Amino acid sequence: MTTPSEAADGLLDPGLSAVMSERRQLINVAYRLLGSVADAEDVVQETYARWYAMSPRQREAIESPGGWLTKVAGRICLDQLGSARARRETYVGEWLPEPVPDHSEWIGGRPTGRAADPADRVTLDESISMAFLVVLESMTPAERVAFVLHDVFRYSFAEVADVVGRTPAACRQLASSARRRLRASHPSGTPAARRAGIVRDFKTAWEAKDIGALIGLLDPDATALADGGGLADAAPHPIDGGEQIAHYMIAVTGAVAELTILERVVNGQPGLVIQQDGVTTAVIAFGIVDDRIARLWAVRNPEKLRTWTTE
Repeated sequence: MTTPSEAADGLLDPGLSAVMSERRQLINVAYRLLGSVADAEDVVQETYARWYAMSPRQREAIESPGGWLTKVAGRICLDQLGSARARRETYVGEWLPEPVPDHSEWIGGRPTGRAADPADRVTLDESISMAFLVVLESMTPAERVAFVLHDVFRYSFAEVADVVGRTPAACRQLASSARRRLRASHPSGTPAARRAGIVRDFKTAWEAKDIGALIGLLDPDATALADGGGLADAAPHPIDGGEQIAHYMIAVTGAVAELTILERVVNGQPGLVIQQDGVTTAVIAFGIVDDRIARLWAVRNPEKLRTWTTE
């Protein structure tokens, strides 16, 4: 199993070079598989612990250190995905993936102030959007690993099979099943510039407490989910219906004094960050279909907002 960084850097040294060159790749893979930056970092730490637990001779015998690291990280993620479902049965309220911060403003449909380095696509491409990650949550662990490794990171099914512990043919079927789930739940959306404008209009209407404008921006069958994790106030169940969501949003701003609403890039897409006294209290991602907001995902769990504390 080869990796993009190997292609750029040539054959990696089995020691420090592997650590320095592959860490970003491993974080990218693990975050998409687990939906949590903190968990992804733990997986990478465990992966490198297993690398350095081997003797120098064992490490030198590995032809592709990057491939070995990705395989081990994938297996750790697969194990964690199996246990995550049980843990989330005791989670308070709705569980949402941890949002990835990008402090640039969204202008003209593209994030500004970002390097064009392809390695930075973790915050730019569609595979990290909240809508995409939420669909991944509906997949079985094996489907998710097979789909992410093959369709997102372009590993062969033979390489994926080595991670999942199934035949290449079985992995092909897993990825195909995952693809069907994605198509069913992830319809073609609105162009990026238009999405940014809709989010900006939503912000303006929300700040003005213009209930009519909010309802006009929301799909009549829209759904909003909030993740407070029992640590912050949040709607305990999904809110269904554009009108109901609009009234709820107005009630939120009426109940809390001096909220600041900022336009920010959330997982590579136009989103909003809510602050109170300079502290981020919520990050909102949007799913927009046919020029209407069809989904809102609001993360309020402070443990998932630690990377958003500096603006």
